[in-house]
Amino acid sequence: MKRCHRILLALSLGLVAGCSTVKPYEKENLADPIMAASKDEAMRELKWLEAREGSTGGAGGAGGGCACK
Repeated sequence: MKRCHRILLALSLGLVAGCSTVKPYEKENLADPIMAASKDEAMRELKWLEAREGSTGGAGGAGGGCACK
């Protein structure tokens, strides 16, 4: 039974040690430029969302819900 308690204690300490808070001014240091979406990825996602919702406009040309622009 002691072994089980030791394992449980080790796991809980590991989980608590991984938690930290980040101040707003420190977030720019954590942002990796490689994670930024390119314009192509943004346009692809916009087209996918428009096709899914059946709506277009406001951010590009007019079209139908069939994803044909």
